Amino acid sequence: MFVFGFPLLLIPFAVYNMIAFLTPGVGWTTPVATIHMMSDQDWVLTWEDLLIAFAILLLAVEMMKATRMGMRSIVDHILAMALFIVMLVEFLLVRQAGTSTFFLLTMIGLVDVLVGFIVSIRSSQRQVEIETDRAV
Repeated sequence: MFVFGFPLLLIPFAVYNMIAFLTPGVGWTTPVATIHMMSDQDWVLTWEDLLIAFAILLLAVEMMKATRMGMRSIVDHILAMALFIVMLVEFLLVRQAGTSTFFLLTMIGLVDVLVGFIVSIRSSQRQVEIETDRAV
């Protein structure tokens, strides 16, 4: 399946960069919707909330992908690590990425890398049995 060929967290990373660099006047804290709760509290939903929620949903899919075994999963882990490194460098060096929203996206990328490697290591452990030749 084609969707397994790249880290899905590339999507919110690209969306953030497109909005941050191509539309500099758009604010992440601009309200998208206000939902009146049963507790008489108004919940204000912003663009950054939607982007982070979307990234968390993609992280859940990435966690399910981490349970696969084979060469494709190794490539997926390498690409996830490369994406995390790019996100970290961008967070540290690029002015438009120095926001809480981008920091949370970077941390979601870190969790993706860690979970991917931990699940792969844990699921690849095999029981090794050594057969001895006993004379009867």
